[in-house]
Amino acid sequence: MSHEALNHAATDTAIWRKSSHSGGQGDCLELAHNIPALAPVRDSKNPAGPVLPFGRDAWGVFVAHLR
Repeated sequence: MSHEALNHAATDTAIWRKSSHSGGQGDCLELAHNIPALAPVRDSKNPAGPVLPFGRDAWGVFVAHLR
């Protein structure tokens, strides 16, 4: 599946959740949890903009490294 097709699929069916670390600010990442095998991420300031579709495993490793 192309990057563009992934962005379209993620945007159409995604239920977005803003990071709990945003402190109520608008400058944050949003993550969709309802896309199987993917962890789509977008900029909360630009919800119509691009979506970065990370693999769930890769996203989990990234978040674990941040902690």
